[in-house]
Amino acid sequence: MSVSSGVSSRLPDFPWDHLVRYAEQARQHPDGIVDLSVGTPVDPTPEVVQQALRAGADSPGYPLTIGRPETRQAAIDWLERNHGVTGLGLDQVLPVIGSKELIGSMAVHLGIGAGDLIGYPELAYPTYEVGAALAGARSLATDSLTAFGPEMPRLLWLNSPSNPTGRVLPVDHLRKVVEWCRERGTILVSDECYLECAWEAEPVSVLHPDVCGGSTEGILAVHSLSKRSNLAGYRCAFVAGDAALVGELLAVRKNLGLQMPGPQQRAMAAALDDDVHAAEQHSRYAARRRVLRDALEGAGFRIDHSEASLYLWSSRDEDCWDTVAALAERGILVAPGSFYGPAGNQHVRVAFTATDERIQAAADRLRA
Repeated sequence: MSVSSGVSSRLPDFPWDHLVRYAEQARQHPDGIVDLSVGTPVDPTPEVVQQALRAGADSPGYPLTIGRPETRQAAIDWLERNHGVTGLGLDQVLPVIGSKELIGSMAVHLGIGAGDLIGYPELAYPTYEVGAALAGARSLATDSLTAFGPEMPRLLWLNSPSNPTGRVLPVDHLRKVVEWCRERGTILVSDECYLECAWEAEPVSVLHPDVCGGSTEGILAVHSLSKRSNLAGYRCAFVAGDAALVGELLAVRKNLGLQMPGPQQRAMAAALDDDVHAAEQHSRYAARRRVLRDALEGAGFRIDHSEASLYLWSSRDEDCWDTVAALAERGILVAPGSFYGPAGNQHVRVAFTATDERIQAAADRLRA
């Protein structure tokens, strides 16, 4: 088999490769680059989590794919305590090695493939498309259920709060999507990795009884600790919901040896059990968001949606690459909206996950 006919040939280009020359330009600024293109946490991993990792460092045996009961219970308790999700059992939660890996492999692991259709939002995290391509399935990026016509997608992705727009879907809309999927036998997976990164709205999990009617049938929700707890380097996430779907993912992942390391499982449980550090981090991001939003609006940008997540969906009603280039001249690197779909062509995604000093530097440059 030639390399050109390999699996990678089915996948889209990695978007951030197209930003390299703009990053190089931004680095030429006398005060250095302010990189707001990727939502990478920069604050310390909470001490309570580091302590748990150190305490679990002696881990000579293989971990189980299903995860430690204590880790799964911590996820269940967190969902109930902070997000009103009730009635989950230990067989309805599965720790995974970061949410991106799960999202990218979900379709393959659920037996979805050639001839099947996968839906995801019109403006979306690129990995939904990657997952469909990896499975050899067709895909449709749309926010309208009627766009599917008479066809029944095998899998439908939701993302609320949204990456990149920060849009939060209301309970009534979420409930409608749940009902629509159940009527058609479509698996519904909700990417809720920004659920606790809310500023001007109250996001609700698809597993909340007001949305799902107290039943998880046909539904999964994906959660990550990367942003909430500054654990991006630990690769800690989990999926929860329909026990049959979780069981199918578990059966496949056991055969592939996809196991979250034991020390990380202990760290993840500690992070989920502790809300104090999450509140402190939320406050840090809220302050950075205010500084950056004021500066962007003062520089003539319009901020659309952005009621949640860690980004400001910003526009000057021009081609997004023109905006990227103009900001790179000021030493600021942002992500073009086209990374997330054609509908983003006149927006840029501006992350506020940089340090206080770098956020202030960006604000000063925008005002200048």
